[in-house]
Amino acid sequence: MKVAYRVVLGALVGACCLTSAFAQSTAQPYDSSAPKTRAQVKADLVEWRKAGYDPLDWIDYPENAQRAGRIVAAQRMQGVVQQ
Repeated sequence: MKVAYRVVLGALVGACCLTSAFAQSTAQPYDSSAPKTRAQVKADLVEWRKAGYDPLDWIDYPENAQRAGRIVAAQRMQGVVQQ
């Protein structure tokens, strides 16, 4: 009797874990609140650096970051991606 109870309980826990794994939603590319992948973060940093942001320039921070952010945002609004 105890063995059957444990088997049923194990099957129930396994089914709950399996359904919760499949119930997680996938991130949509247009969802700005979705977490970014490592590759996306690296690509963003490349864009910001091309726009003039220098993460090692702590003297001009946050002005340099804000300026680069405005440039990147304007480029994205125009659909321009620097190569």
